[in-house]
Amino acid sequence: MESMGKKEKRQGIDLASSVVKTLLVSYGITAGFLLLFSVLLYKFRISEEMVTGGIVGIYILSNFAGGFLLGKRMKTRKFLWGILSGFLYFLLMVLISFCVYHEKSGSLWNMAVTMILCTGSGMLGGMLS
Repeated sequence: MESMGKKEKRQGIDLASSVVKTLLVSYGITAGFLLLFSVLLYKFRISEEMVTGGIVGIYILSNFAGGFLLGKRMKTRKFLWGILSGFLYFLLMVLISFCVYHEKSGSLWNMAVTMILCTGSGMLGGMLS
């Protein structure tokens, strides 16, 4: 009976580890593409609309990759794991933003759209994994 508890505890640790690793990969992809994007901004003086589109594209790509990776690891209910990955990415991004600015940054509408983009692209990545 006690070994059953250890097995469940180990599965919980493996699950949390997989989610954290996936989030780290997603944020690594984000950091890499934002660095590349900043070099392009410096070189080509891109318009504000293109900057916004590029950042949104980076969010989508990062969350798609995170959902895809977590879906591959979990093997069942992949779309739900993708949604979780995207939502946790968004939640951590909002939390970091709040800690830096000490207030809500952006309008509620922009936050809702960003949450939908993050969770939707994570879900799509999970579905296609």
